[in-house]
Amino acid sequence: MFGCLVAGRLVQTDAVQVSSDKFVFNLPDYENVNHVVVFMLGTVPFPAGMGGAVYLSFPDPASGSAVWQLLGFITNDKPSAIFRISGLKAAESEHNPFSMMASSSVAQVGVSMEALDQLAQQTPVSSAAVSTIDFFLQFTQKMLDSLFNYTSSFAVSQAQMTPNPAEIFVPSSCILKWYENFQRRMTKNPYFWKS
Repeated sequence: MFGCLVAGRLVQTDAVQVSSDKFVFNLPDYENVNHVVVFMLGTVPFPAGMGGAVYLSFPDPASGSAVWQLLGFITNDKPSAIFRISGLKAAESEHNPFSMMASSSVAQVGVSMEALDQLAQQTPVSSAAVSTIDFFLQFTQKMLDSLFNYTSSFAVSQAQMTPNPAEIFVPSSCILKWYENFQRRMTKNPYFWKS
């Protein structure tokens, strides 16, 4: 019913069913994993009014017991989700449907089938949400920096210029002005370029 994907690894579709409504995937070498994708395979939908709460478990270095944290959820209307798990710290384990399970030396991703109204009342760990706006802003900033650095690497003074009637020169001050304007507009509205 479910799949789990980590970049650079094979897709896992062999969730272990630990009870009638709970499934887990083992996540070896979890310290080197940044994001986890959990998705429905499309073969079996959730029963009407149900969805899946997605949890992450990792061993607490101090006690060795498993710490479970709610990442988010998937439903028939939202059959996949990406979760950022890098940087999650061992915190006080909240009450969750996996808390009675034994700890493991590897991390685990758990999916617990729950009523949609219960899912709506739960609060996932805030650092697990992957923000597309943050990713977009990061990409744009890197692109701007790359363009400016690339064009600046060709900068020459007027004294160093070799006359070439076929070559067009753009003053670096124009590129810098565009760069600063683009950054300012992105800060105000990340989607300004759509208009």
